[in-house]
Order: sequence, then C-alpha cells, then structure tokens
Amino acid sequence: MKKIAVITDSNSGITQTQASEMGISVIPMPFTIEGKVFLEGVSLDREEFLKKLNENAEISTSQPAPATVIELWNKLLKEHEEIVHIPMSSGLSASCETATALSAEYDGKVQVVNNQRISVTQRQSVLNAIALAEQEKSAAEIKNILEAEKMDSSIYLALETLKYLKRGGRITPAAAAFGTVLNIKPILQIQGEKLDAYAKARGKIKAKRIMIDAIKSDMEKRFKDLLEQDKLALHAAYAGNPQEAAEWKAELESEFPGMEIYMDSLSLSVICHTGPGILAVACSRKV
Repeated sequence: MKKIAVITDSNSGITQTQASEMGISVIPMPFTIEGKVFLEGVSLDREEFLKKLNENAEISTSQPAPATVIELWNKLLKEHEEIVHIPMSSGLSASCETATALSAEYDGKVQVVNNQRISVTQRQSVLNAIALAEQEKSAAEIKNILEAEKMDSSIYLALETLKYLKRGGRITPAAAAFGTVLNIKPILQIQGEKLDAYAKARGKIKAKRIMIDAIKSDMEKRFKDLLEQDKLALHAAYAGNPQEAAEWKAELESEFPGMEIYMDSLSLSVICHTGPGILAVACSRKV
C-alpha cells in the first residue's frame, strides 16, 4: 500500500492525463454555462470555454460537490494510508474551507493544505508534496511545511481587457470605457490570499516590463535566499494565445538566463473573471 495520495483541483492547470502520469488525482472544477454544468478538462475543454466566453455566454464558477470530494477520498484511502489535498487558494474559492470541514471526519488521515496557491504556483505545491512524500514525510508534516512556506510565492498578471473586471463589478463601466480608449492594461498580483491591483500600463509592452521588474525585485529582496539556494521556481502563464505565450516565454528566458521556466495555460477559473489574452509571470519555492 502506497502511503500518501496527493490530490489537487484543475485550478492547478494539471490535466487528467498529466495527473495519471504524475500518480496524483485532479478534481475537475465545475462551471455553469447557460444553465448547464460542465467539468473542466472532462466535459469542458479550453477552446470551447474561450468560445463561450467570447460569445458573452452566461458563465459562473462553483466549487466541487462535497459528495465528489468524499467519494474520491474514500476510494484513495482503500489504497493509501493518508491523503494530502491541495485545493486552490481559500482567498479565491470556498472549496478549501469546504474540504477542511469535510476532513474533520477522517481522524487526521486527510490533510487539507491551505497555502494560498492557484495555477502554476498550485502546480508547484503539488510537485513539492510529491517530493516530500518521497522523503517519507507524513501527510501532516507535508501540510505543515507547505503552509509554513505559503508566502514564498508571487504572481503578476497583465490583463488584455477591462471588460471582465467591469462585468464582475470590480470597476465601473465608465472607468472600463476610459481605460479601453487609452489602451490601459491593468496588472494584478497575488501575494497571499487575494487577487489585488498592482499597477496600470499603457499597452502590453509596458505591462510586460512592469511584471518582469516586479519579479526581479521579488527575487532580489523577498526571495534572495531561495534563489541563492536554487529553491526558487520561475513560471509563466497565459490565456488563449499560444503564439504570444511562446514570445512571452522567450522574453522571460532572455531576462532570466539559466533559469528553467515552466509555461502553462491559466485555469478556466482565472480566465472566467479576468478574460482571455492574459500574460502572467510567477515564482514560488520548490523542494
């Protein structure tokens, strides 16, 4: 019997195929589109989602059903001694809180990690959990380590449009219209629980420069020790434009020579609230 099972959700960007190759489980996030429920990466692929988003379809996000989570836990505990469950940030979804409440019935066999991760940094947490399990750490030890290091992460995202912030009520229609005329690209950040405003830029070129400078500053200040110890992973992410993403990765490789950069598409939950055309850069602690 393998000791520890690692679980995450599709907000990590890990597909069902990749999960099988990694030996983990990924819970697909549910989306309601025009009244019908779809599961990310199962009954809803990225291309169809972006098509619906561009058509202004009514789309809402929700958390996995408790019954789905419990069914997976019970199945895995027949083959494993313990579970490490890494959901998306509790500051962005109630799924972490729900899973934590459900785990109270499992006498410590299920450890839910609340380390404020999403997308590529959530994926890195999964890789860290796998590595720690291979070091024969217990589920509780893995949870404690990942949560103790939860602030060792930084994400910056440049949005293509203000349309989706307006739709979500985060800015006024007048501000969105004004920003569109001036080609304003808002830059958001995740430094812990929440998605917050970081800066504004006139155009995508300036926005990319701001994000690169921000990550460099984090590396020189917040994460200097991790960088020197080769314990810092650099990530890039995008939404909807593979060619632009490839150019973005090449630009980052030029700016950060010698660092391996993992590039992935952003999760549908992020795209739903911020729109397509996003470019992002992130870094986080690695084991």
